[in-house]
Amino acid sequence: MLRYQITPSAPEKHLFTVTLEIEKPMPEGQVLRLPAWIPGSYMIRDFARHVVRFVAYSAGAPLDWRKLDKDSWLLDPCDGPVHVEIDVYAWDLSVRGAHLDTTHGYFNGTCVFLQPLGHEDQPVQVRIQPPAGAAYATWQVATGLVAEHSDGRQFGTFLADNYDALVDHPVEMGHFDEVTFEACGVSHQMVFTGKHQADLARLARDLAPVCEHHIRLFGEPAPMDNYLFMTLVTGDGYGGLEHRNSTSLMCARKDLPRRTDASDSVREGYRNFLGLCSHEYFHTWNIKRIKPAAFTPYDLSRESYTELLWAFEGITSYYDDLALVRTGLITVADYLEELGKTVSRVLRGTGSGKQTVTESSFDAWTRFYKQDENAPNAIVSYYAKGALIALCLDLLLRRDSNGSCSLDDVMRVLWSRYGKTGEGVPERGVQAVAEEVLGQSLQAFLDTALYSTEPLPLADLLADVGVQVDMRAPAGHADMGGKAMTSAPVNLGARFSSDPAGARVAVVFEQGNAAHAGVAAGDILVAVDGMRTDAARIDEQLAAFQPGDRIDLHVFRGDVLMRLPLTLDAPRAELAVLSLAAAGLNERGRAWLHVD
Repeated sequence: MLRYQITPSAPEKHLFTVTLEIEKPMPEGQVLRLPAWIPGSYMIRDFARHVVRFVAYSAGAPLDWRKLDKDSWLLDPCDGPVHVEIDVYAWDLSVRGAHLDTTHGYFNGTCVFLQPLGHEDQPVQVRIQPPAGAAYATWQVATGLVAEHSDGRQFGTFLADNYDALVDHPVEMGHFDEVTFEACGVSHQMVFTGKHQADLARLARDLAPVCEHHIRLFGEPAPMDNYLFMTLVTGDGYGGLEHRNSTSLMCARKDLPRRTDASDSVREGYRNFLGLCSHEYFHTWNIKRIKPAAFTPYDLSRESYTELLWAFEGITSYYDDLALVRTGLITVADYLEELGKTVSRVLRGTGSGKQTVTESSFDAWTRFYKQDENAPNAIVSYYAKGALIALCLDLLLRRDSNGSCSLDDVMRVLWSRYGKTGEGVPERGVQAVAEEVLGQSLQAFLDTALYSTEPLPLADLLADVGVQVDMRAPAGHADMGGKAMTSAPVNLGARFSSDPAGARVAVVFEQGNAAHAGVAAGDILVAVDGMRTDAARIDEQLAAFQPGDRIDLHVFRGDVLMRLPLTLDAPRAELAVLSLAAAGLNERGRAWLHVD
C-alpha cells in the first residue's frame, strides 16, 4: 500500500506539506512524477512548478535524488522503504488547483500527490491532517474519498483503489455550510465555502430532481454510493470540474437563491448555477466513466489528443439545461432563451467558419484553453457547437424514427457498452452507436456537423418540433442574444469592459465597425465623436447615429492617443432568438422537453 499524508503546514504562507511512503521502491531507483494536467481541463499546467521543497529518506538517512525533467524526480537505489516529503505552494483559487490560507484549504490530488511510477495500481491510504493551532480547531473536511478512520470533523485516514482514484477526489477543508438530500436512494451532500446568504433548503429541493433525471436517464442504480457538490462562493466566480463522485464548483454569491426571495421563480443567475451543477453531475457518466479511448488510461504527463470533446463536453452542455426544463425548474421560454444564447455564441464570431468542432476538440490543449482576444474570430467552442450538434442529433433521431428513439437511447447504449465496461470510446464510436440506435446511416449529417464549417440545420430541425429561430442585430455591446430585444441602429462590433479611463476593448469582431476602423483589443476607447465615453455609456451614445454616418473614435493604445475615423455600417443580424411557433410544440416537441 502507498501511504500519503497531507498537512496544511503553513496556511499563512499557503504551504501544504505532503509525504509519501513506498514500502518497496523500484530496485533501479524510484521515479516520482507530479502530473502535468488534470482530467477535465485540457491544458498542460505544470503543477510541479509549485513544489518548493523536496527531500527523501531511507532507513532514517537522507537519500540522494536528481531531477529527470520538469516534473520528475529519480531517487537513488536503496534497500527498504523510502520516505519522501515535499512542500507545495497553494495559491490557485480555481477548481483545477490548490489553494490554502487562514480561512480554508482546497486541493486536487494532481497538484499535491507524487505519482510513483511502477506502483500506480497499488491501493492507497492518505491521512489528511488539520493545521496546527487553536485557530483551526473547528475546521472540517469534505471529500468524496472513503474514510478509513476519522474524527468527528472528518480529518483522519482515507482509502483509494489506486493512484488514479486518489487524484480524482478533491478535498475542501475549513468552515463551510452544508445541506444533504437523496436522489434515487443516493445520499448527496452540498458544501459552501465563503460568505453567502443562500437558501440551502431550496438548493437541495431544486437540485434533487435534476440528479434523479440524470440517474434515470442512464438507468438505476447510480454508479456511485454518494455524491458531493463542493462550492466556493466568491464575488464573481464561475466554473466547475467533474470527478467520479464529486464536483468542484465556483459561483458568484448573487447567483445563489436567497432566503429573502419572494417567489420560487428561477432568476437568470440561479438558472446558470443550476445548469452548472447539472453539467458537472452529468459528467459522472459522460467522461468520468464513458471515456474516449485516448483517455483510457489517462497519461497525465503529456497531452492526450482526441476529436471527441464535442461529444463529452458538447452533449453534456446540451443535457445540463435540458434537465432543468424537463424537471420543471425552468419554463420552456427560459430554456429557449438559453438555447438562443448558445446559438448566438457560435454565430457571433467568425471562428465557426474557420475551425471544425473536431479540430477544436483536438486543439483544446493549445487553442481552446489558451484563448486570447482573437478567439471568437479564430476558433469555435466544442462546448457550444457540440451542444448544438447534440440538439440537432437528438431532433434528427426523433424525426427520422418517428419518435421511437432519441439521443437518450444513444447515451444509454454508450453507458452500457463503454461506461460499465471501462472500454474507451473509439474516435467514431459515438457515430456508430447513433447509427445503430436509428438503424440507418447518419454519415451525411455528421460529416457536415463534425468535419466541416457548414451551418447546422438548426432552423429546420427546430421547426419540426414547433420552435422558430429568428436572427437580430445586437442591442448593445454586452448583448448575448437569446432574448427578443430591439436592435440598436448601429454598433461597433466589439465587447467592452469597465476601465477608469474609459471603455476597455475586450474583443473586436473582425467583421464589425471597430475592426474596420482599426480598433484593437486592449485599446481604451475614451471618446465617441468627440464625446467622452465609458462602458456604461457607449450604447446610449451610439444610438444617436445611423448607418452611413461618419464619426471619430479616440482611443489610447498604450500611452499614445489615436484618432480613428469611421463610416458606420449597418449592424449584422448575428444573434439568435428562439420562440414557440404559433401552434406551439407539437407531439415530438412535447416528448423532447417532457412537457404536457
